[in-house]
Amino acid sequence: MIYTVTLNPSIDFIVHVDQLEIGALNKMTQDFKLPGGKGINVSRILKRIKIESTALGFVGGFTGTFISDWLTEESIQNQFTTVADDTRINIKLKSGEETEINGLGPAITADEIADLKAKFSQLHPNDIVILSGSKPAGLAADFYEELIALVQQAGADFVIDTTGAELFAALPAHPLLIKPNNHELAELYDTSFSSIEDILPYGQKMLQDGAKNVIVSLGGDGALLFSGDKIYRTNVLTRPLKNSVGAGDSMIAGFIGRYAQTQDVVDAFKWGVACGSATAFSDDLAQADFIQELLPEVEVKEINI
Repeated sequence: MIYTVTLNPSIDFIVHVDQLEIGALNKMTQDFKLPGGKGINVSRILKRIKIESTALGFVGGFTGTFISDWLTEESIQNQFTTVADDTRINIKLKSGEETEINGLGPAITADEIADLKAKFSQLHPNDIVILSGSKPAGLAADFYEELIALVQQAGADFVIDTTGAELFAALPAHPLLIKPNNHELAELYDTSFSSIEDILPYGQKMLQDGAKNVIVSLGGDGALLFSGDKIYRTNVLTRPLKNSVGAGDSMIAGFIGRYAQTQDVVDAFKWGVACGSATAFSDDLAQADFIQELLPEVEVKEINI
């Protein structure tokens, strides 16, 4: 089983306004309410490529019910921990450029933390746990490390999609996959890149530091995969860019979903790129037929250095 963990989910309230005027009355031209959170996005894409997962995390109040009901409607298993405070609402205001206003998230009690951790007792050695996204205020700085220790205790694999100190702290535990973009990778090692060749030693260094597989997304230049002593690069698919929210989560879903089936990192990389690109070219998360349309266009080539 694949488990996704979203510690600070949200309702993403997407609002379109033709021309925003600060200090004046503005009327929406269109709006959407969607379940938000990186792990939740992963579960939703996994379902669309016919891979089962179980969503874990904290939800509370009427906003939390909206999220759990939505996943149930999509036939996605979820075992959320119910918390006393309301799940946050994030506003994505689209008027020319996008402006985001993100909620803080609920305060989490000791009993609620214990409830979430207790769910890790169901893990088995063949399971994969995907840890991703921000933490609500009040959780310990090393909370991801605490969860990783529970995953290791069960003999399961884990993926971590975060940045900075939390990502570095996870590397000695040998995550199955990490996915920094080129800017995040440069920040991690306090450097800068002026070419693809500059990135290669640092992707290899993340393997040396403990990661089993590393995907570095390059924006409009495709993506790199570092695995063992091999480096692979994909081509760039061409469609109008519509949506950056969830593209990275979709890439992780495609990679891990396919890897769980085949144990083939190159094939998994191809699926990851197709899923990530399909979301980037869609108004919301990618649909299955669009992912299938893009798969034949993805080319993966080994880089020799």
